[in-house]
Amino acid sequence: MGAVLALGPVLALLDTTIVNVGIDSVARDLHSSMAAVQWVSTGYLLAISLTMPLSGWAAGRFGARRTWLVSVALFVAGSALCGLAWSTGSLIAFRVLQGIGGGLIQPLGQTIMVQAAGPSRIGRVMGTLMLPISLAPVLGPVLGGLVLEHLAWRWMFLLNVPVGLATLLLAARLVPSDGHRAEPRPRLDVTGLALLSPGLTALVYGLATIGGAAGAGSGAAVTLGCALLLGYSVHALRTPVEGRPPLIDLRLFARRGFSVATANSFLQGAALYSSMFLVPLYYQQVEQRGAVEAGLLLAPQALGTAVTSLLAARIADRMAPRPLILIGIACSLLSTLAFTRLGAGTGPADGLLAASLALRGAGMGIIVIPGMAAVYGSVGRAQVPAAAGAVNVLNRVGGALGTAVLTLVLQRSLAGHPGYPAAAFGSTFWWVLGLSALAIAPALLYPAGRKRP
Repeated sequence: MGAVLALGPVLALLDTTIVNVGIDSVARDLHSSMAAVQWVSTGYLLAISLTMPLSGWAAGRFGARRTWLVSVALFVAGSALCGLAWSTGSLIAFRVLQGIGGGLIQPLGQTIMVQAAGPSRIGRVMGTLMLPISLAPVLGPVLGGLVLEHLAWRWMFLLNVPVGLATLLLAARLVPSDGHRAEPRPRLDVTGLALLSPGLTALVYGLATIGGAAGAGSGAAVTLGCALLLGYSVHALRTPVEGRPPLIDLRLFARRGFSVATANSFLQGAALYSSMFLVPLYYQQVEQRGAVEAGLLLAPQALGTAVTSLLAARIADRMAPRPLILIGIACSLLSTLAFTRLGAGTGPADGLLAASLALRGAGMGIIVIPGMAAVYGSVGRAQVPAAAGAVNVLNRVGGALGTAVLTLVLQRSLAGHPGYPAAAFGSTFWWVLGLSALAIAPALLYPAGRKRP
């Protein structure tokens, strides 16, 4: 069951990275400007931000399994339509359909797995989910490059169809139903939906376009998003849980374990997504590597994550999270130091960068498993869907914020180091080091004692 549920988010993550590689080919074939075709990626990201908060309500209203199957089916349908798109506008519309399905896949999959496993096996469950997901950022550019080298760009989307259909068939047979539902099904929090989803969408859009052609519009979007999210916070805290509960119950953050774990997830999202943006960009822009080669150069990070995810999954259910997470953060900090030396003298050798990526991946694997186990271990079974929605939303917002900050820093560094782009990347990686170091504060608040069996 775990392997089947992991296929859904792997499809969504692969699609994101594959399409980023092929944007230029899409623009040429559809005779579109780069500014217009960029919405192929941005529209997908915004659709995910719009629908992800609905995951907790949808799981309670329709059942997590049924909603997960529908979300995968929407993603597959969107993929098929993207492959048949006849214009930039139609491709953007079909990417939005993909994003509507993709935004629900990961939190719903986590909900099903955690509820089926129970509190004593959460670490092993997270290890099952994270192992294939950790490979997606590496496989995406490689597969995207291979597709563009041998096939038309439409196959970036069409390849999702057979894999998605196989996932649906396997899930229908292997994923258990939610069982009899004696409790009343929650009604949709319409006011919360009108505040939270547009607020997240505006915030993510503003962060994603800071420093780009949007100019002042990105700042207005961030301001609007923050205002809507503030309004949602007031609404959610005044809304009772019974009957029509808020989309994301902010009262969960009153629990120390949950608030610490989600804060850590937010900061890790900022550090992870921002570094995954910088590293391949460095290989492509400074070292003039192709997309396939840049993807292969990221392989040590994926391998490091895969190995330590397996190890962390075995001990996360028996060991307190604080020492594990602090070890993971230490690995992340040490691994970033080599990248801060880019452009300084001869700079670090390729072998040192590869070893640093492997160490960074190992740190990520150590951090994620006990961190997610702490999130779901701090709430009851009935609150798992709401917790899954909250932690995934905060992780995405953290990623958008971290990437936006580093985009601005890199642009200013490039302007300050004309003719020396490697030095600009090196100075920007000091900010990555700072983002990674911020995660120490919530990590120190995790329990330090050994878990009881």
